Amino acid sequence: MNGPSPSPQTVHNLDLTQIREEINQLDSQLVQLLNQRARLSIAVGQLKNSGRESVFKPFREKDVLDRILEANPGPLPAEHLQAIYREILSSSRSLQRPQRVVYLGPEGTFSYYAGLHYLGRASSFTPCPNLEEVFRAVRSRQAELGIIPLENSLQGSVGQSLDLFLRYEVFIQAEIFCRISHSLLSTAERLADIQVVFSHPQALQQCTSWLAGHVPQAQIVPMPSTAAGAERARTEPGTAAIAHPGLARSLGLTVMRTGIEDLPENWTRFLIIGPDHPPQGNRDKTSLVFTLPDRPGSLAAVLNLLAREGVNMKKLESRPSGGERWQYVFFADVECDLSGQEYAQLMQEMGSACHSLRILGSYPNGPGLDLAASHQVQNGEDPA
Repeated sequence: MNGPSPSPQTVHNLDLTQIREEINQLDSQLVQLLNQRARLSIAVGQLKNSGRESVFKPFREKDVLDRILEANPGPLPAEHLQAIYREILSSSRSLQRPQRVVYLGPEGTFSYYAGLHYLGRASSFTPCPNLEEVFRAVRSRQAELGIIPLENSLQGSVGQSLDLFLRYEVFIQAEIFCRISHSLLSTAERLADIQVVFSHPQALQQCTSWLAGHVPQAQIVPMPSTAAGAERARTEPGTAAIAHPGLARSLGLTVMRTGIEDLPENWTRFLIIGPDHPPQGNRDKTSLVFTLPDRPGSLAAVLNLLAREGVNMKKLESRPSGGERWQYVFFADVECDLSGQEYAQLMQEMGSACHSLRILGSYPNGPGLDLAASHQVQNGEDPA
């Protein structure tokens, strides 16, 4: 190594040639350190017992990110440092064992970008034509991980995702909260030239007022995904799509407008699912699904058990069971690790109070990612 870097005052006195030479020296040091870290990651992978053990350790990765952010003195912005380290962690996982990650495709959906920004580019992303194929690939171990949308802050839960948890025994490994900002993509030059707008039904609903005010002449056509809508807009003149702005570059479209969602606080919660229970760690939340005996007070009995233990419930939703008519399944999120030994008695009592009870996973609180800003940072654009 070449010793400590010069102070800001010293750098200020250097000319451009000297500054570039210093940057070159630092780059060489970084490459050496990154390769040293990579060798240690490979050693970790070799020490793991079973080839089926997941290399994705959300608790460990959360600790790493929290630690480096706390140690960051600046001027490197926290979001830049976090993006860099997500790619380092992605590379480390890939060196230990390549990971196949499935998502609702085609490439360019918000599920794809959520996974890309959270799991990094070293993961092997494979699109699936529908959500059931995502669950099926994970359950059959054709994929190590799957990315699914669970709920939107404006429109509520994605019912199909909840229903598929009843059909496939998969487990929640992690969660991601992504701010969704929609853009209008097209080959047209003017808004007045757009006669059709394609997109996923949720994206269309989230932009209803903007569409009515800016392209009132356009027919609104739902598509299986935002990316599928962008593909249509690429090949059909006089059309546009509502989608992630990253699709414009890959499909040769123009970003006509950005931020066209009706409400700015538009967040979607994505889950990362796997075929096994998540590894041990500092679990912050637990998701569970249960059914109840058909008698008065059965739901209140379960809620009272949680309240007695001081467990805070963040989500409770019922869905038709898909079996008997007018029978319902309850999905819940609670702010604790129900797999912990301290909750063994509670789980036993809940099992007695419920007709059926299943833990979907205990996992750390997810980060909040701004997909539009992350895209701009990664492409060298100003997110302001």
